[in-house]
Amino acid sequence: MAWRSRKALVAGLSGSILLTGSVWAEVRSMPSSVERLVRDYMNHTPVSAIAPNGTLEQAAQFQQQFVQALIPQLGPIVGYKAALTSPVAQERFGVSHPLRGTLLKEMLLSSGATVPVNFGARGVFEADLMVRVGDAKINQAKTPQEVLESLDAVIPFIELPDLMYDRTVTLNGPALVAINTGARLGVLGEPVALEGTPEWEKRLGSIAVVMENGKGETLSEGSSSALLGHPLQAVLWLKEDLRAAGIDLKPGDLLSLGTITPLTPVKEAMIIRARYEGLGEVSVTFE
Repeated sequence: MAWRSRKALVAGLSGSILLTGSVWAEVRSMPSSVERLVRDYMNHTPVSAIAPNGTLEQAAQFQQQFVQALIPQLGPIVGYKAALTSPVAQERFGVSHPLRGTLLKEMLLSSGATVPVNFGARGVFEADLMVRVGDAKINQAKTPQEVLESLDAVIPFIELPDLMYDRTVTLNGPALVAINTGARLGVLGEPVALEGTPEWEKRLGSIAVVMENGKGETLSEGSSSALLGHPLQAVLWLKEDLRAAGIDLKPGDLLSLGTITPLTPVKEAMIIRARYEGLGEVSVTFE
């Protein structure tokens, strides 16, 4: 897949995926709620409040319709993301497992892309890790090794999520699911070919990542082991969660596997570069 910089497009689409008022009070009129949400996506309008009694199931239904409503503007589904892939993150949002989101074509940019500082209502950045499905046999995979055999590439990836809500709002699992787990933008490095070998399985489990600014100063560090203990475990979870929803993966699907470095707010114009041991690097410029 060829990644494009699309600076002008990013500037036009860098609103926030937001919920106006109480989503759950309007769950029975979901189409109108989704319509407002899509509009607010383009308007950078933070959520000031959300009803506290929404369930994950309700949020997933809302997310599905929200994503479908975004497709005409952001293009087709090209992959999926796993959010909250560490126990600390899960505890923060009051859940005991990761959460799933959907990636659309125009959310993904090439390394070196330039995006606005205010690309979202509460834009943040983090080092992530992406893999690409190479074989539909992944849907029957039961072990990390079987998962690996169905992947054809690993890709350095800086995700640019949008927390979207007003800072006074206490975030929980349903709130995050409803806004498509904060999926906003992401910047991809060059794909590195994978092989289904024990060596690659071991290598994927201990990739050191360093996040730097444009001056070469270290902002944060992390390891791929933060992704449910091993990135292939994150893939396995994502595959199982999709299958439970009646969705099969197909060759070419991209899978974002979670947070490797802490979420960091974007406060000013700057260059961010993430270096992945043995895989290369990826960068983005905020202006």
